[in-house]
Order: sequence, then C-alpha cells, then structure tokens
Amino acid sequence: MKKIQSISGIVIAAICFIVLHVEAQSPKAKNGTFALTNATIETVTKGTITNGTVVISNGKITAVGTSVTVPQGAEVIDCKGQTIYPGMIDGGTRIGLLEIGQIPQASDQQEEGDVIPQMKALTAINPNATAIPITRISGVTTVLTSPEGGLLPGTAALVNLFGYTPDQMYAGFEGVIVSFPNTGRRGFFDRRTDDEIKKGSEKALKLLNDVWEKAWQYHKLDSTTKGKGVAYYPEMQAMLGVVRGKMPLLIEVNAQKDIQAALKWIKEKKIKNVILTGVTEGWREAENIAKANIPVLTGPVIGIPTRDYDRYDAVYANPGLMKKAGVKVAIRSQEDGNGNYRNLPYHAGFAVAYGMNKEDALKAITIVPAEIFGVSDKLGSIEVGKNATLFICNGDIFETKTLVSNVFIDGYMMPMQSRQTLLYDEFLKREPGVNKN
Repeated sequence: MKKIQSISGIVIAAICFIVLHVEAQSPKAKNGTFALTNATIETVTKGTITNGTVVISNGKITAVGTSVTVPQGAEVIDCKGQTIYPGMIDGGTRIGLLEIGQIPQASDQQEEGDVIPQMKALTAINPNATAIPITRISGVTTVLTSPEGGLLPGTAALVNLFGYTPDQMYAGFEGVIVSFPNTGRRGFFDRRTDDEIKKGSEKALKLLNDVWEKAWQYHKLDSTTKGKGVAYYPEMQAMLGVVRGKMPLLIEVNAQKDIQAALKWIKEKKIKNVILTGVTEGWREAENIAKANIPVLTGPVIGIPTRDYDRYDAVYANPGLMKKAGVKVAIRSQEDGNGNYRNLPYHAGFAVAYGMNKEDALKAITIVPAEIFGVSDKLGSIEVGKNATLFICNGDIFETKTLVSNVFIDGYMMPMQSRQTLLYDEFLKREPGVNKN
C-alpha cells in the first residue's frame, strides 16, 4: 500500500509541476465580474465621461456612467488617470492566415486559382498565430482577415483575437473578395509594356464579367429548382449570397481610373451589398463614391503618394477628404508586416494630423467598421448591453507613447503577454549578462 501511495504521490507531484510549469509559461485569460472605476471613458457614440465606471459581467457591459454601483464581489480595477476605449477594429489584415512568409506550409493567405471565392479564411485561420497576442495587447481586438491573390481569392472573415477555435473567434461577418482589374502598374517591379497592361486588364474584366454571369445563371437555376437541380459547383455556391445581396462583395480598388470603372461595373450589375477597400486615390473620386452610397475601408494611411506629382501628404489626407465629401470611411492598417497590425491607431492618427476630425478618426477604427460589418449592436462603442470588448490605456490612443494596460474581449481579461513582450523581458534582464567571459 505504501508503495502505491508513494507512486501516487509522485504522479500527483509531477502533474502539479507540469500544470504550474505550463501556467507559468502561458498566462490565461480571466473571466468574471469587473468594475473599472475612476476612468475617462471614450464611449464613441455618447461622448466622453470623466471619472466614470464601467461594469463588466457575463461577457457584457452592464453599466456605464458616473453614478454606477459596483456589484458585490466584483474585481475592482482603479483606472484613475487612465482612459477606456472600445476595442479597435482593423479591416485590413491577414492574421491567422500567415505565420512565416518564406515557408509555404506556414501560409494560407493565397491558394491556387484565380476564381476561388469558396476558399474561406475562417476555415484556415490559426488561433495560435503569434501575431494575435501581439495585436490584441495594443487594443486592436477584432480584425477582418482576408485571403489575397487572383481575381476572386476567397472569402474574408471578421474575428475576435481570442479563442481556441475559429468558431470561437468568429465575430459575425464574412464577405467575398474581388481584386478589381488594375489598369495601371502593380509597382516599380512591374516591367510590362503599356499594351500588355491594357490587354491584361481587359482579360481580367472579361473573366470577372463571365463569373458574374455564371453566378446569376446559377442563382436562377438554384431558385427554380429550390436547390435540388444544381450540380456541385463550389465557386458558384460561394457567390450565391453575393448575387442575392445577402453577403457583401469587398472590392479592392485603388487608382482613380479603376475606382471609376468599379463604380460603373457595380451600377451596371446592380450589386446592392458592396464595400470598397483600399481606395488609395479615393479623394479624387470622393463625390462619386459618396453619391453611390458605398462604404469604404481605406488604408494603409501611412504610405507614399501614388503619383510623382502628388503632394507628399496625398495618402495621409485621403480619409479626411473622403469623409468631408460624405463617404462612410473606416480606416484599416493593411500592414505588410504580420506583426504590425498594432499600428492601426497610428494610421488613424496620421489621418487626424492631415485633416480628418479626431472624433471621426476614432469612429473610423471603432463604430464605423462595426457598422460596415453589421456588428454595431455588439462592438464599436462602450454602451450597456454590448460585448465587453474594450481596453484601458494611459493616454490618447493616437499617441505612440500611450501604453495599454488591460484588454477585455467578450468579458475576458486578456493576458498582456506576447512574443514581443517576452523578448523584451528576456533581453532587459539578461542573466548572466553581457560581461560573462
């Protein structure tokens, strides 16, 4: 018996060691009832509250204001001198689809084929991607992650940056991506002649028109037979929601000439549910975009002018000029580096520095993308009844010196740790130090 007890004790001790060791390596999110007191609260939709309290319970915001009673048993976080913002929403990322660009096995952002709308980002996203904690501890809590390459490279998904599975992360929006045919050069590396560029653009537009016509025929057949007479055709099945106006079409377009062509194409095809993305030269067509009543996800804002003769600040000023013309504008980061989506507030800050109203810029990374994605009843502002997805920081979130101290997603308090913070801590406190022989 003694021998059995000894073995049991060793096993239990080993299990405890493993659990403690794992917990030490990977701090967990924490659920519960929280009261965030003495804070400046940027509600976004209902102004700024000074010396206020936000109560979080069961994943929701249950109270906001200056005369809030702290629930018994709530964990109180004193936010004196700090500001609470709603979680920021980035409409331009590849989070979870790309880990290491140089390794094909670590990349699901670009699949084979030119017309593959059935390739869904939500099925490919890696919930353990290193960019997720890096991004969320900056206050960016929700992102659109999008495939790329080809004419219709797949279906993008809106996800919260917390969860062990894609379904847990899903935030309630999907949309089919279209890379609208480009009539210009793709960059300095593009060595095609003008004639080759023109032929390439015409060929891509013909293919897009053919796809749209097939999608319409598929919709008619599917409607007539009530879904029983159509053959297996995943590309067209993925387009059914778009043709019927139930799923948005996200059209990536940037040059003025291409924006004009895209607006004409949308009107001719009578597409009702459209979002323009990129739109780098949107300021040149702002009145026409506003007239078409199509929302825009624009960015990156921190970029260089698209034409040699443009002012240096043409891209910085683009969001403000479109907003001034009446366009519904959300700002995205669309960073090249997988770990740089944390820079979203600085893209908005540049828009403010070059003409956009500060209040509009904050809305452009919170409530406006939430409205565009149809999730404004849950995200984008600090209001009673919405998901407790918010963050606490020590200043203006547009300032690079501002530090985020706490992040909540759906009521869970996130661990403020990422690969970058671990590296910072490791090399800040080097043992035995650089003087070792």
